[in-house]
Amino acid sequence: MADNTETPASVTLDDIRGAAKIVEGQIVRTPFHHSFMLSQDLGVDIWLKCENLQRTSSYKERGALHKLLSLTEEERKRGIIAMSAGNHAQGVAYHAGRLGIPTTIIMPVGTPAVKAENTKRWGAHVILEGHSLEEAGRFARKYGDERGLVFVHPYNDAKIVAGQGTAGIEMLEDVPDLDVIFVPIGGGGLLAGVAVAAKAIKPDITVIGVEAALYPSMYNFVKGTQMPARGDTLAEGIAVSDPGVIAGEIIKRLVDDVVLVSETDIERATFALLMKEKTVVEGAGSAGLAAIMADRERWKGRKCGVVLTGGNIDPRLLASVLTRELAREGRLSRLTIDIPDRPGELSRVAGVVGGAGANIVEVYHQRVFTDLPARGTELNLVIETRDRSHLEGVLAQLEAKGYRVVVKSSTAAA
Repeated sequence: MADNTETPASVTLDDIRGAAKIVEGQIVRTPFHHSFMLSQDLGVDIWLKCENLQRTSSYKERGALHKLLSLTEEERKRGIIAMSAGNHAQGVAYHAGRLGIPTTIIMPVGTPAVKAENTKRWGAHVILEGHSLEEAGRFARKYGDERGLVFVHPYNDAKIVAGQGTAGIEMLEDVPDLDVIFVPIGGGGLLAGVAVAAKAIKPDITVIGVEAALYPSMYNFVKGTQMPARGDTLAEGIAVSDPGVIAGEIIKRLVDDVVLVSETDIERATFALLMKEKTVVEGAGSAGLAAIMADRERWKGRKCGVVLTGGNIDPRLLASVLTRELAREGRLSRLTIDIPDRPGELSRVAGVVGGAGANIVEVYHQRVFTDLPARGTELNLVIETRDRSHLEGVLAQLEAKGYRVVVKSSTAAA
């Protein structure tokens, strides 16, 4: 556990209720609605807390605003500094701008452009520094100390934890008979706050924390393991190597389990939310649903609340997620076909594919970098089919015409 400038502090239900009164009317009380489609598909009663519908598309506004409103007039005049992978930055920048507080945000190099640009739009001075949240944090400490700025930590702060916990109160006010709550974990502030609120209001509720498998930092802390935390994850918002001391102690005491989800799990959950719920959620925000989808038998028949923590995903990245999942489902495939290099052969192949009801999206030949004889060529097609069984039908028809076909649906195909 890193960043021990804050020592462990207790956060109580009264603290969270107090935070709820302080921020009331200044943040969105987001919907907590039942997902009919996902519940039907998974056999789990799923309720979605849509924090992606906050003004800055993330729950981070809750803790950020609560912290800012606790500052003295002298501290506000000095200005604040924060480090963030994106959502804390936007929450701090937006509310600091409303309150007239000068703001500097340090973001890691490689932060999605949509998050950096939105932070600037709210009036903050943005500096890209460091290749991880931890490196950005060390720079922010030094930069802020040199200029007398107040540091607003994204998760290792009792005020932040209490503010984030307001989401837990709302969930149980809206659906008192919840059985389980799933919360993504980055630094742990949201999970800690929700766990305090949920366990105080309903002691028998199950609270599950969810981390990206590439960044199992809280998992390591809770379970005593030493798995590495590194790599490029779709869930960059929870890619934290060193979670907070305050949150960690609360999580160890109150949270029932911490589970890990793979990149494929996260991609599939992001895709499912878009296709079934028509809602855009970033990778970190999809982690809770990913945990249910990856282990649906464990949660079958239970009423599960899932916090969709944010919706700030880069459009290019979202497009990649969508096409990769279409490939996994057999709806988008790349075919490599060995054909004679003679006039009309491409037309004959296209006729077979079209006759089978598939659509050719892309086509190109490879004549040079191949082991085929000089009179042969490698034909590459990207085709669109209804599903995997339709794809198999297309392949069968091509093979019946004498073509040798190699299919590649996805590098991560199921």
